[in-house]
Amino acid sequence: MPRGFLALTKLKLDKPKMKIKKKRKPKTLQTSIEQDQDSNFAFNLKQTSSSSLTHLPIQPLGNLLLGPNCRTNLRDTGLGNLYRLPDDLLLDILSLLGATDLAGFSTASKSAYVFSSHDPLWRSLVLSNFDGQFSFIQSWKCTYISSLTGKPPSMPKSLKIANFYSDYLFQSYLCTNMEFKSEWLKRDDIQRRRGLSVEEFISCFEEPNKPVLLEGCIDTWPAIKKWTRGYLLETCSGTEFAVGPVKMPLEKYFQYSDSVQEERPLYLFDPKFADKVTQLGSDFDVPVYFREDLFSVLGKERPDYRWIIMGPAGSGSSFHVDPNSTSAWNAVIKGSKKWILFPPEVVPPGVHPSPDGAEVACPVSIMEWFMNFYGSCRDWEKRPVECVCKAGEVIFVPNGWWHLVINLEESIAITQNYVSRRNLLNVLDFLKKPNASVLVSGTNDRINLHDKFKNAIDAKYPGLINQLKLKAEEKAAKQKKMTFWESAADSNSGGFKFSL
Repeated sequence: MPRGFLALTKLKLDKPKMKIKKKRKPKTLQTSIEQDQDSNFAFNLKQTSSSSLTHLPIQPLGNLLLGPNCRTNLRDTGLGNLYRLPDDLLLDILSLLGATDLAGFSTASKSAYVFSSHDPLWRSLVLSNFDGQFSFIQSWKCTYISSLTGKPPSMPKSLKIANFYSDYLFQSYLCTNMEFKSEWLKRDDIQRRRGLSVEEFISCFEEPNKPVLLEGCIDTWPAIKKWTRGYLLETCSGTEFAVGPVKMPLEKYFQYSDSVQEERPLYLFDPKFADKVTQLGSDFDVPVYFREDLFSVLGKERPDYRWIIMGPAGSGSSFHVDPNSTSAWNAVIKGSKKWILFPPEVVPPGVHPSPDGAEVACPVSIMEWFMNFYGSCRDWEKRPVECVCKAGEVIFVPNGWWHLVINLEESIAITQNYVSRRNLLNVLDFLKKPNASVLVSGTNDRINLHDKFKNAIDAKYPGLINQLKLKAEEKAAKQKKMTFWESAADSNSGGFKFSL
């Protein structure tokens, strides 16, 4: 028996004296989820569900606790002393094992087999051992075996498993296989504008730092008509793109995205695409509203600022704030995306940034956030801005706004971060923070970026920074004065009320 397995099974733990905080907040669900009358708990499974857990009848814990016959949970009886560990902690431990030890652990019991078959464990092994040189087949476990042996894996003998209950593993299965609920698409309250002048965009949206969806401003892009799969495969032949932690050619990524069904699909997100394939950079142009980009004064030393984005339905980005305090625009070329945006002063539910802003703890997946937290926003005074951005549309994301994005179908987009005069002071303040070496991203010279950028601005636009500071001080003084008199005139505020 592998040493890693022996060391693991010999663990003996006392009864824990405190609850271990889990990463998930699973609901106790019954398997007849599509028939549940409560819309908050009712989910429909995709008709094409082919998850690696399909042959593993994992049930939510509620089926054990609320079922007509109380049974023993195979999850506990098959783990020995390890049954005391929460599921997420056990999976964290298993993630430290190599493939040989993980396979060895799977032979210990049916329960061990279920946990060791958790596909994200094998995804990590594939990505760390084979980089992007793999062809996805059925599941990550099958992909690992195929990549290791060079031939398709043989189908294992069926293993009869019953009475296995786990909210954590069931929720992972549910997030992978559930359909996106129609009620999550109903709210669409972003301002939509067509034919907006640059001056109107600045005064109505960029200056007050408000999001807007722009229609009709990329209709002339060649990419809108040209970027079919065939065109991209031919134009990008032999080129590898950044996909999560690895690099993959487009043909392998499309093979993966067509076959995979998982909770957090890999996202093609490449900042160097236009340098790798110059034709792609020629197929689009920066919309007129975003052409003042002061970071351009740094030339090739500027931080990463534009990306091509591709992904299947369900892929996307969990809640984050764009890097270096920049604003951004995102143009959808193919497909459609659901956006959720919160203003800078409102941290989204379920999201916990560290005090210094260097790290953000959030739910395991985007679908999990919708399941567990979306409904809680309905009663908030400051509700999020929501929209579905479709092909040919562009969304403006102001600096500091929290946002989540999920692809509703296979999608291709271009996004770019930029700095204009309206945002220059915010960016300079961000770049000179004491922990800039941790916060600044997209460059290898994080500590000196502030000085380089400031000096370059002073050289090309003498006096601009001082002018913007003076304007900001005048605006702050005006707002402070208005706030005082408004409060003085409001008897409900507890202050004076003048009567003339």
